[in-house]
Amino acid sequence: MSAKHAAREDHAGIAKAKSGIPGLDEITGGGLPQGRPTLICGAAGCGKTLLAMEFLVRGATVYNEPGVFIAFEETERELTENVRSLGFDLEKLKRQKKLMIDHVVVDRSEIAETGEYDLDGLFIRLADAIDTIGARRVVLDTLETLFSGFENQAILRSELQRLFRWLKDRGVTSVITAERGDGSLTRQGLEEYVSDCVILLDHRVNEQTATRRIRIVKYRGTVHGTNEYPFLIDEDGIEVVPITSVGLDHPASAERVSTGIPDLDHMLGGEGLYRGSTVLVSGTAGAGKSTLAASLTDASCRRGERVLYFAFEESPQQIARNMKTIGINLAQWTRKDLFRCVAARPTLHGLESHLAVIHKHIRDFKPRLVVIDPITNLVVAGERTDVQAMLTRLIDHLKMLKITALMTSLTTGGRAQEATDTGLSSLVDTWMVLRDIELNGERNRGLYVLKSRGMPHSNQIREFLVTSRGIRLIDAYIGPEGVLTGSARLAQEERETAARLERNKETLRKERTIQQKKLAVEARIAALRKELEVELSELHLEIGTDQEREERLVAGRQAMSRSRHASIQSSQRSVGQHRLKE
Repeated sequence: MSAKHAAREDHAGIAKAKSGIPGLDEITGGGLPQGRPTLICGAAGCGKTLLAMEFLVRGATVYNEPGVFIAFEETERELTENVRSLGFDLEKLKRQKKLMIDHVVVDRSEIAETGEYDLDGLFIRLADAIDTIGARRVVLDTLETLFSGFENQAILRSELQRLFRWLKDRGVTSVITAERGDGSLTRQGLEEYVSDCVILLDHRVNEQTATRRIRIVKYRGTVHGTNEYPFLIDEDGIEVVPITSVGLDHPASAERVSTGIPDLDHMLGGEGLYRGSTVLVSGTAGAGKSTLAASLTDASCRRGERVLYFAFEESPQQIARNMKTIGINLAQWTRKDLFRCVAARPTLHGLESHLAVIHKHIRDFKPRLVVIDPITNLVVAGERTDVQAMLTRLIDHLKMLKITALMTSLTTGGRAQEATDTGLSSLVDTWMVLRDIELNGERNRGLYVLKSRGMPHSNQIREFLVTSRGIRLIDAYIGPEGVLTGSARLAQEERETAARLERNKETLRKERTIQQKKLAVEARIAALRKELEVELSELHLEIGTDQEREERLVAGRQAMSRSRHASIQSSQRSVGQHRLKE
């Protein structure tokens, strides 16, 4: 990439050269001022030389901008060896003519302070080096050594201004390092005024914990971040963490992901957690916070999602061993590059350095779930308000990336369960509380969802069981004496079972009695029906006999009637015949 493409114009019209240092270009609004000098100042050991060298190396390797490093303190060999641990191969860059290192020895024999003295000799050497490789970037390290032989402040100021003007006229993007002065940014107190950009590095120790910070003191002609930003120096070079304020414009995902525990999903509306939400699990020691975190980790890995686990109490090997006893094999996910555990004591870094480390691992590993176990251990690395600010920035960063976060918090005995030492409870989306339930000389675990934004959730306390096959949540018995768990629950369940069996026996007895009564009633009904049938049969017989008798009577009457009619007719015929005879 050419220098023309490496620089960009911002809204103010300032051309910028990208540094290639993660985070630095973000807080500077695009990089250092192109073709202008930038002053990097700070106390010894804060990282001035490394930042300047990385600016040159990134420019040569990423943006195809060759660079010249003028060293006034360290030799070329010393510089090459010092930065090799960061993965910078200066020898290779020199062979490719992308980098030139010139060690300028400054002593009284070479510099005589006279009224006619100037820096023309340095300009000639610097111009030759620039022209030899076509350099677009220049580093001068450090100014105090260059001007160590001067006592006349007027000459010093004049030559210093001329140096900065010469660099501008050459059109190279230059970085000048300087030691911090007493009560001023630099020892001479002038460099910060003639520089277009001033970057202050700080390496401070608080409560025996060191933290490096960077601040953009001034940047002419452009908007830039003005806060202090933590930065790291590790095997990959320098990394700046730019987030210092909480943003509330992060996206809100509607996707739901399972916790891997069906009963817990049911308590969370039946579908689990929102993707990109922040989950807090609080409880006393031994309540099962890490176990719950491991269960969610296992569920995420089973979906093929990466999990980044930050442990502040146990080593990765110890966590893997402990979780194996409950049927969770984290080692298999490590081998598949789905699980990475970063273990460190909280006192290893300051809070800002911890934040920078977390950012670095998130950027490198690209997880979908980040676990911090526990966040309360960070209190030893800073004040409560500082821990809250650091975690707030982390939560905001994770939400911007739609990464689900699970944080565990230790609550001490004798305090309210619904409180945390870090004051983070109001910022999380879902808060689950693990509590100890003491009854009948036993301590058992209980879990309830204190809050879960944007979803219906259970308000019940469920007994939290850790078994050889993982976590189980069962309904806790709630009676007149309160919540019963453990053996008290089992005893109550046995009593309820016995009562249920007795009720079943009584029910069966009543059913048999009713059945017997039913059979007796049915037998009586059958006898009555039989008796009724006999009476009906007799009735029908009597009715038939009566009908038959009536028919005989009718037939007799008809026969008698016919007989009488025949006698009359016969008498009439006899009378008629008699009359005829007469």
